[in-house]
Amino acid sequence: MKLQRKNGLRATALGALAVSGALVLTACGSDNNAPGESGDKKTSAASNIKCDDAKGKLLASGSSAQKNAMDLWVKNYMAACTGVEINYKASSSGEGIIAFNQGTVGFAGSDSALKPEEVEESKKICKGGQGINLPMVGGPIAIGYNLPGVESLNLDAPTLAKIFNGKIKKWNDEAIAKLNEGAKLPDTEIQPFHRSEDSGTTQNLGKYLAATAAKDWPYEPEKKWPAPGGQAASGSAGVAAQVKQSEGSIGYFELSYATSQSIPTVKIATGAAAPVEATSENASKAIAAAKIKGTGKDLALGLDYATKADGAYPIVLVTYEVVCDNGNKADTLGTVKSFLTYTASDEGQKVLSEAGYAPIPAEINAKVRETVAGLK
Repeated sequence: MKLQRKNGLRATALGALAVSGALVLTACGSDNNAPGESGDKKTSAASNIKCDDAKGKLLASGSSAQKNAMDLWVKNYMAACTGVEINYKASSSGEGIIAFNQGTVGFAGSDSALKPEEVEESKKICKGGQGINLPMVGGPIAIGYNLPGVESLNLDAPTLAKIFNGKIKKWNDEAIAKLNEGAKLPDTEIQPFHRSEDSGTTQNLGKYLAATAAKDWPYEPEKKWPAPGGQAASGSAGVAAQVKQSEGSIGYFELSYATSQSIPTVKIATGAAAPVEATSENASKAIAAAKIKGTGKDLALGLDYATKADGAYPIVLVTYEVVCDNGNKADTLGTVKSFLTYTASDEGQKVLSEAGYAPIPAEINAKVRETVAGLK
């Protein structure tokens, strides 16, 4: 509980930074030669951020799961790189990939790796190259609930699947009671909430349920919500808001949305020694076992959703920044490389830990840095 309160304080601080829609910040100061600048090659005196050939305005969009991390990254980067504007619109993974393949953004954020057909489509925009996945943000998908009087709740994959597909309808159902001995569960109708738009968070939850409760979740893991029933809301923020205000509700969203609104989260019974809480530390234990499954410069990861390791939270996502390996637009290439160099740096990844996310494992992150440096 101390850890949950600590994360809550961090997320509350983030809330003061977040704004709806796109984040646009303007660096302070009018001095064209800020401290640390030397011609076109600049390094902030206040940090290790290298502005290099960054210039002008960079548009990006996609995953709302990484919004709180992106807000901090953009704030830090623009404070260091005078005259550069980063505009990230937190919408959804699906919308981000569409925008990328239409050529309207410099990079996209997605909680799911590009599909083969999306890679093929990207070749029209990435002249002489294609879209690739760069893992940049990790974290747990929290299962939040609103059940006054129930301060701790354990669920396993089959029970969670039956809740989200409408087969378990009451909070005092025998299956839930069996996982929570001694708890006073009310005879309240369960109100499950899911994302209304195509979402990588939805797809990652689906991958977890398909890997661990196939009998009760017979759906292909897709960005579009597959199960009947339930109620829909837009974005992680929308689902979290509905859970916060609806007694008897349950939903899924990135952890910071739960901690910032003091929404209690479910502990997952995985077969480990004890049910596992949704924390950045516990998500890191699961993500650390990830393997690169992409080829060439693509760094898409394979995650073990069925892990039973003690303390490893299994419902995790990795948010990718989607870029062209070759053929990026000349007017934004310098800014894309400079900004992603910062987000993948030790300094940038440290921001994730402080914000309740999980940093990318060092061995994989080293490959991310190498790939970013070679973008053309």
